[in-house]
Amino acid sequence: MALFLLLVLVSVALGLIGVAAEGLGYLLIIGIVLLVADVAFIGVRRSRRARRRPIR
Repeated sequence: MALFLLLVLVSVALGLIGVAAEGLGYLLIIGIVLLVADVAFIGVRRSRRARRRPIR
Protein backbone atom coordinates (compact mmCIF):
# COMPACT_ATOMS: atom_id res chain seq x y z
CA MET A 1 0.00 0.00 0.00
CA ALA A 2 2.91 2.33 0.68
CA LEU A 3 4.19 1.76 -2.85
CA PHE A 4 0.77 2.67 -4.24
CA LEU A 5 0.65 5.92 -2.28
CA LEU A 6 4.21 6.82 -3.26
CA LEU A 7 3.48 6.29 -6.94
CA VAL A 8 0.30 8.34 -6.72
CA LEU A 9 2.20 11.21 -5.10
CA VAL A 10 4.95 11.04 -7.72
CA SER A 11 2.43 11.03 -10.57
CA VAL A 12 0.57 14.02 -9.12
CA ALA A 13 3.83 15.92 -8.62
CA LEU A 14 4.94 15.21 -12.19
CA GLY A 15 1.53 16.29 -13.47
CA LEU A 16 1.65 19.56 -11.55
CA ILE A 17 5.16 20.34 -12.75
CA GLY A 18 4.14 19.47 -16.31
CA VAL A 19 1.17 21.85 -16.16
CA ALA A 20 3.00 24.69 -14.39
CA ALA A 21 6.22 24.72 -16.40
CA GLU A 22 5.92 25.77 -19.99
CA GLY A 23 7.41 23.28 -22.42
CA LEU A 24 7.36 20.36 -19.98
CA GLY A 25 4.11 18.81 -21.13
CA TYR A 26 5.82 15.44 -21.39
CA LEU A 27 5.98 15.36 -17.58
CA LEU A 28 2.19 15.63 -17.52
CA ILE A 29 1.95 12.69 -19.93
CA ILE A 30 4.40 10.65 -17.82
CA GLY A 31 2.40 11.47 -14.67
CA ILE A 32 -0.87 10.37 -16.28
CA VAL A 33 0.65 7.12 -17.59
CA LEU A 34 2.16 6.40 -14.18
CA LEU A 35 -1.17 7.01 -12.44
CA VAL A 36 -3.04 4.72 -14.85
CA ALA A 37 -0.41 1.98 -14.44
CA ASP A 38 -0.59 2.34 -10.66
CA VAL A 39 -4.37 2.02 -10.59
CA ALA A 40 -4.18 -1.02 -12.89
CA PHE A 41 -1.56 -2.61 -10.60
CA ILE A 42 -3.77 -2.15 -7.54
CA GLY A 43 -6.75 -3.51 -9.45
CA VAL A 44 -4.84 -6.67 -10.36
CA ARG A 45 -3.65 -7.14 -6.77
CA ARG A 46 -7.17 -6.80 -5.39
CA SER A 47 -8.67 -9.18 -7.94
CA ARG A 48 -6.06 -11.82 -7.11
CA ARG A 49 -6.74 -11.42 -3.41
CA ALA A 50 -10.49 -11.83 -3.95
CA ARG A 51 -10.06 -15.19 -5.74
CA ARG A 52 -8.11 -16.80 -2.91
CA ARG A 53 -11.06 -16.94 -0.53
CA PRO A 54 -12.12 -20.49 0.31
CA ILE A 55 -15.46 -21.63 -1.08
CA ARG A 56 -17.94 -22.58 1.62
